[in-house]
Amino acid sequence: MAATSKVGPLPGQLRVLHVEDNHMDADLVAQALRTGGFSISVAVVQSEVEFERQVHSHLPDIVLADYNLPQWEGMEAVEVLRREGLDIPVILVSGALGDITAVECIKRGATDYVLKDGLARLPEAIRRALQEKRVLRLRRRAEEDLVRKAEELCQYNADLEQFAYIASHDLQEPLRMVAAYTQLIAERYRGKLDENADKFIGYACEGALRMQTLIQDLLTFSRIGRAGATAGPVNCDSAIAEVLLTLGPAIRESGAAVTHTALPVVWADSSQMTQVFQNLIGNAIKFRGTEAPSVCVAAEKAGQDWLFSVSDNGIGIAPENAENIFVVFQRLHTRTEYSGNGIGLAICKKIIERNGGKIWVEAVKGHGSTFKFTLPCQPPAQPELCAEEMVAPLA
Repeated sequence: MAATSKVGPLPGQLRVLHVEDNHMDADLVAQALRTGGFSISVAVVQSEVEFERQVHSHLPDIVLADYNLPQWEGMEAVEVLRREGLDIPVILVSGALGDITAVECIKRGATDYVLKDGLARLPEAIRRALQEKRVLRLRRRAEEDLVRKAEELCQYNADLEQFAYIASHDLQEPLRMVAAYTQLIAERYRGKLDENADKFIGYACEGALRMQTLIQDLLTFSRIGRAGATAGPVNCDSAIAEVLLTLGPAIRESGAAVTHTALPVVWADSSQMTQVFQNLIGNAIKFRGTEAPSVCVAAEKAGQDWLFSVSDNGIGIAPENAENIFVVFQRLHTRTEYSGNGIGLAICKKIIERNGGKIWVEAVKGHGSTFKFTLPCQPPAQPELCAEEMVAPLA
C-alpha cells in the first residue's frame, strides 16, 4: 500500500517517489532531505504496480529505491522508467551494498547510491543528480537545435542551388532569342542608320552575349555538387597534363613556363579537379606582369591532408582582397583590363570544400601569388549526405 503526502506538491517542492517497504526508514530519509534544505512531497511505494501508477500521477523529480524488497528489486525501477521513456534520476538507498554490486547498478542505469547509515550525504547526491539531469537536458536540446539548423541550412543550400540552376536554365532560351535578333539587326542595318544607332546596336549585342556567358558560368557553378559528380582516385599528374593541352594556345601566346613536381593521387571528381587546376593556372597566365608567366604546381604531405600550391610571378593581389576573390562574380579589374566574369575562383572554392578541403591565397600586390588548397589523403569512409538526400523525394 502506498503512503503519499496528504496534499499535492506545492511550487518549489521536490517531488520524491520512494521505493521502500520499511516506513521507519522512509521517515528517516524524508527527515534527512528536510534537514538538507529540501521542501519535499513524497510518495512511498512497495510494488511495481504502485510504482508505475505513482510515476504518472506524482510526476517525481527523483526516484529513491531500496535495493532489496520482498516483492521486487529497487533496480527494476530503472527498467520501468526506461520502458516508459522517462528521464528521471534513480538513487539507490540501501542498508548494505557491496562495491561490485554498486558498480553494476550504475552500469545498469542507476545515478548514484547512498547507504542508510550515511543519509547525510543524500541531499548532496540528489542535488548532483538533478544538476546532471539539467546539464544533460540542455546538451540534448543544444544538439537537437544544431542538427535542426544543419538540416535547415542543408535544405536552404539545396534550394538555392536548385533555384540558380532552374533560373539560369530557363533564362537561356529567351536570351538566345534576344541575342540572335540583335545580331540580325546589326548585320542588316549597320551603316544604314546614323552613327548612334550603330553604337546602340553594338551595345545591345555585346550585352546579350555577355549575359549568355554569365548564365553559362552560373550554370557551371550551380552544377557543382549536384547529382552526376563521381568521386574516385584522381591522378593529379594526368590532370595537369590535360590542362596543359587545353591551355596550350594561351601558354604559347604568352610564353609561359608551367612546371610541376610529382603530384599525388587524390579522391575527388576527375573533371572537377581538372577544372581547379585549369582555373588556377589559367588565372596565373591571364594576370601576368611584364615578364613572361612562370607557374609552378607542387604538393606535399601535411598531416592527414595533401597541401597543394600554385605559384606565379604575376601582378599579385592586395591582402585586403585575399578573401573577396573567392566570391561569385567578384572582380578586381575592369573587363577592358582582363576578360572573364569573376567566377573561376568561386568554382575552385566550391569544388575544394565539397571534397573536404580548403583554399586560400598568399600574395603581395605586384609580387606574384601562391594559391594553396588542401585535400584529404584518404577517401571518406562513406559519403556525407544532406538530410534531403537521405530520403526519397515526395511523389
